[in-house]
Amino acid sequence: MSDLPADLAAALAARFGEGFTTAAAARAQHAHGESHHRGPPPDGVVFARSTEEVAALLSLCAAFRVPVIPFGAGSSLEGHLIAVRGGISLDLTRMDAILRVSPGDLDCTVQAGVTRERLNADLRDQGLFFPIDPGADATLGGMTATRASGTNAVRYGTMRENVLALTVVLADGRIIRTGSRARKSSAGYDLTRLFVGSEGTLGVIAEITLRLHGIPSRISAALCSFPDVVQAVEAAMAIIQHGIPVARMELMDRGLIAAVNRHARLDLPLRDTLAFEFHGSPASVAEQVELAGGIVREFGGEDFAWAASPEERNRLWKARHQAYHAVVGQRPGAKGWTSDVCVPVSELAGSVLHARALLEGCPVPAAILGHVGDGNFHVVFAVDPDSPEEMEAVARINSSMVRRAVEVGGTCTGEHGVGLGKAAYLREEMGEAVEVMARLKKALDPEGILNPGKIFDL
Repeated sequence: MSDLPADLAAALAARFGEGFTTAAAARAQHAHGESHHRGPPPDGVVFARSTEEVAALLSLCAAFRVPVIPFGAGSSLEGHLIAVRGGISLDLTRMDAILRVSPGDLDCTVQAGVTRERLNADLRDQGLFFPIDPGADATLGGMTATRASGTNAVRYGTMRENVLALTVVLADGRIIRTGSRARKSSAGYDLTRLFVGSEGTLGVIAEITLRLHGIPSRISAALCSFPDVVQAVEAAMAIIQHGIPVARMELMDRGLIAAVNRHARLDLPLRDTLAFEFHGSPASVAEQVELAGGIVREFGGEDFAWAASPEERNRLWKARHQAYHAVVGQRPGAKGWTSDVCVPVSELAGSVLHARALLEGCPVPAAILGHVGDGNFHVVFAVDPDSPEEMEAVARINSSMVRRAVEVGGTCTGEHGVGLGKAAYLREEMGEAVEVMARLKKALDPEGILNPGKIFDL
């Protein structure tokens, strides 16, 4: 049952019509993301179609001090979407217009509800693409809010490097624009970077101006298997240290390969594996392939499976993109718990070996994967959220991984964001800087209505 103030519910119904609902099914759908995190449903859902409608909603909710939780594709992994204090789930998926594409400037502006696959489908005929690939077909607003990364980050960076400007609606309904389409600026504070990664706690991202890239003239991909996970990681480190501009370099341990083979009906060798992709001219890709091939052989790599056609590349990358569901799908009814620590590349082998040792006593199916080119790796667990014993065991493993990452100069989250799941570790990593974050939150959202309880709790 909805606990919205009657006057607010009436105002929302009058302003948004069928775009506002308190139906139980809609509220349940907006109560969680993809992971094991669970909480109460929101008191209502609003489907916004424009920046002005977002502003109208926030103005109304600010007057009643009712929380607003932005919602995109629902693919988040750290509890970002849970209405811990009730309120309105603001669904942005109907804000799905590609507002502008400028091929000559290699940029575009989109509404927050546009998904990355939709954008790339629209750009393909213009010879352009947007490279950030977190795996899920997430909305670009959600990817911006969580500072998403993914398989291409080793070459193209993360959302931080690829967002040029934003249109943001503040807690009181004011609309501001940060940044410009210029490739550099010294004008005032960098508000764009402030909102990138703010997880809906400082404002609602309504429009995003993005950096685009030309589709490479040659793309080649490969899988290579190794005797053990440490040799695979050391090979990846050597490729980075030699300056080879690999576009993708993903680790899949043998447990993940086994799960993917069953899930996707593949027959990949049951060994620890690196997946590569190289972008550039035919000559530069050939050189990259030759150099990388020589390095991986030094570390015991073998069984190279090269692919240049789109169909062959899609087959090779199918394993990586189905990793999460392959692991979780091993147990009927299981939910995913994914850790995503990131460490300096020089600490990666030790951190992965530490994680492998922790998994020896793990009571649930689990596998290691990661964007090893930039030091970011994950462990995916298939858990039963109703089993306290399982949840406690996985929490201990996750905590040990996170604390080791922080100890060696890394971070508790490389790309998934803090949300609820990593909030307990933020102060250990950031120290007094958390107080600065809290002051910024208080200044921009004095009533605490924007996605309350996430990142830290005031």
